[in-house]
Amino acid sequence: MPNLQPLFLWLALFVSTRVAAQQPARYTTNCGANAQVGKYASVNGIKLYYETYGTGKPLLLLHGSGGSIRAQAAQIEHFRSRYQVIAVDSRAHGKSKDDTSVLTYELMASDVAKLLDELKIDSCYVFGQSDGGILGLLLARDYPRKVKRVATFGANLQPDTTAVQPAIWTFVQDTVRTTKSAKLKQIYTLVAEQPHILPQSLAAARAPVLLMYGDRDIIRLEHALRIFTSLPNSNLFVMPGATHFGVGEKPQLFWLVLADFFEKPFTKLSTAEEMGIGKRSKSR
Repeated sequence: MPNLQPLFLWLALFVSTRVAAQQPARYTTNCGANAQVGKYASVNGIKLYYETYGTGKPLLLLHGSGGSIRAQAAQIEHFRSRYQVIAVDSRAHGKSKDDTSVLTYELMASDVAKLLDELKIDSCYVFGQSDGGILGLLLARDYPRKVKRVATFGANLQPDTTAVQPAIWTFVQDTVRTTKSAKLKQIYTLVAEQPHILPQSLAAARAPVLLMYGDRDIIRLEHALRIFTSLPNSNLFVMPGATHFGVGEKPQLFWLVLADFFEKPFTKLSTAEEMGIGKRSKSR
């Protein structure tokens, strides 16, 4: 087998910087290493790093696998004028250290819930990209009082080819098997073996959820539909001409859709209901 280690390292960097790299040069905030706003919270035996920007209703930003707060630079810049933006480095990512634990999404979601407790935030808006989207779904399911609304981009419920495109799935498995980097192995093992979220368990999520995917996403659209039909209060948006990195590929469209979800009454009105031939859903 050829030496694929450089390719694996490239992908980790690609995933962590893709969104940030596509943003205009005006994003000058030193996100991810801003000593003026960066702090640590003691949660579940680690120091969880986070940064806060702006004032208003709290908005929690959760990055994807291998990423960090830096990948949220554009979202911080865009939303800080209307929200109190709280950007977090997940456990074992960025400045949040954990070099020994076996990672689980449930533990990482618990970290975030405890951070909200420490910040005395009763509930907040949430946006999560990829792995951050998985955390958003778990927060909505397991800590329903902590979230007002949750938006995700590219989240999945299970680690297999019914959820993930086969080429990406093979790549992840090869990375776990061959990488000599302990950090990459830790992160990619998480992606290879998790999550295990039963669709029916999402019935416990009462907050409105917006599921977003690119039409050429890593996550299969059949799987996206399964998540959509499992959530009691959900909307689905498939971004045309976009990949797993649609947030950075089409930022104006992304912001428009996200603002519509966060700022307008939630509705799941069906066509039949709109035509007056079905029971009307309640808006929230």
